Amino acid sequence: MKFTLSILAMFTGLLMTAQTNTYEISFDNAVHHEALIQATFPDLTSDIVEFRMSRTSPGRYAIHEFAKNVYGFEATDSKGKALTVTRPNPYAWTVSGHDGAINIKYILFANRGGGTYSQVDETHAHLNIPATFMFSPALSERKIEVTFDVREDLDWKVATQLPLVSGTTYTAPNLYYFMDSPTEISNYMLRSFEVDGKTINLALHHNGTEEEADEYFEKVKKVVLTEKEVYGELPDFDYGNYTFLACYIPNASGDGMEHRNSTILTSTRSLANGGMERNIGTVSHEFFHAWNVERIRPKTLEPFDFEEANMSGALWFAEGFTSYYTGLILCRAGLSSPKEYVEGLAGTFNYVWNSPARQFFNPIEMSFQAPFVDAATSVDPVNRDNMFISYYSYGSVLALALDLSLREEGLNLDDFMKSVWKKYGATEIPYTIKNLHDALNAYAGKEFGDHFFNNYIYKSEMPDYKTFMESVGVVLEQPETAPYFGAYVSMSADKSGFMILRNTKMGSPAYKAGLDSGDVILSINDKPLTEDQKFDDYLKQFNLGEPLQVKFTRYGKEKSTELVLAPSPNYSFSLMEDKEQEPSKKMLEQRKEWLKVE
Repeated sequence: MKFTLSILAMFTGLLMTAQTNTYEISFDNAVHHEALIQATFPDLTSDIVEFRMSRTSPGRYAIHEFAKNVYGFEATDSKGKALTVTRPNPYAWTVSGHDGAINIKYILFANRGGGTYSQVDETHAHLNIPATFMFSPALSERKIEVTFDVREDLDWKVATQLPLVSGTTYTAPNLYYFMDSPTEISNYMLRSFEVDGKTINLALHHNGTEEEADEYFEKVKKVVLTEKEVYGELPDFDYGNYTFLACYIPNASGDGMEHRNSTILTSTRSLANGGMERNIGTVSHEFFHAWNVERIRPKTLEPFDFEEANMSGALWFAEGFTSYYTGLILCRAGLSSPKEYVEGLAGTFNYVWNSPARQFFNPIEMSFQAPFVDAATSVDPVNRDNMFISYYSYGSVLALALDLSLREEGLNLDDFMKSVWKKYGATEIPYTIKNLHDALNAYAGKEFGDHFFNNYIYKSEMPDYKTFMESVGVVLEQPETAPYFGAYVSMSADKSGFMILRNTKMGSPAYKAGLDSGDVILSINDKPLTEDQKFDDYLKQFNLGEPLQVKFTRYGKEKSTELVLAPSPNYSFSLMEDKEQEPSKKMLEQRKEWLKVE
């Protein structure tokens, strides 16, 4: 079914308010992932106006070059006369010769339904605004109105944090708010509840049932209320609403992206196929951002630059501390058990503390790497295994250490976050890392705060986790029985041996033996390999600490080297009760305070 666009009145200025830029987007060619976008920019005083596509997006730190998906660009004046268009760079169009108004039209190809890009097809129009709409930097303070020509034949409706004008026309006070307002247009299911005079919405686009939506919404409500307890209050949402834009369909791309009064949640997992439990973690993470990063905001991200990479040394706090609370909140909300939560700490913990990257960068410097790793793309091989630790993970395990060490002093991380919220979040005063350092000194004392920042933030030392975990009745140990090789391996395509898939870790047995990515291990001590055998199981037949002869191929040539297996450096986390140890009454009380469970 085809729809006629109501653009004539709009683009002759009859429906435009002075100093308001208007957009209209239609989806007639959705089957080919195309959207037609038209816009009018009135009351122009400059002879030449430049229009651009953003190069990045709120919540992202790398360059994405959205202009690559734009074609068919045309520009006319208010009378329909074609204007002169030049291209000063790959992501801009310069228009001249207008009569005080410029109308532009272009086609957008959109086929990635996540938190960064847009996707248009017959299931939905999933729009990340910077990936969709052109803008003029010189007109960024103007009010914006956008009309979505929804596919009524597909029962589409609009979900967005943008305030409604009428029908399917929405408004934004300026370009910045517009760019921060993702929009889901589909036949979604809507659930809402009220908290302290604010409305929390779940716009759920999925192929499941109303009953599944109800059940999932109950989990969402638990997350919202549990996170509110950390800060003592919800943020003051600009228009009284916060909306989860959840899209769980097979053609989506797994992602989560925070915005000021909404968040994108996407997954290929349906609620019936594991998504009920697994997707809720993204809900926990992204809603915590409504405080930490959206309002408790690093000064280095203000204002957000839509035309350059955005670098911040505070992501260990903005993203990392949020990651710590992601799992903790699920436990506190009763959506995971204390046992599941505690044992689940091991993966992130081992990734961080067994990484050789700490010798090169501290958490601040790891945060500086975001423009290279945050969904950034490159074709040349990199050495991330040895020189990068995700600021999400690094910050998460540091938050764990800070929380438990504060609890040893009769304090806790919740109250520290609350103090930061009151000073920098509720007031929306962007913070520096020094501000965070000073805030911890003010909350816990100068000696405590200086020790934490000087050792673990400005340096890369490891806190005394064993003592901290023991204080809440958790055993942290290194079994040291499994052999450690130091590389990711898998059976090669031709079944000739085990191929090393990534760079070997510095200091590991594989690294010391001179093995590298792409090498194919043919045998160790002439022991035959079998196709259905896991490499870890193959290694178990060899003794630790003894020289082993490794035959392998590199670039098609057979070679040999000597390798000495070491014990695994990995730690495990266990409740004392599961290790047949009896936690003290104080330990159990501390655990109860930490996890907020009986």
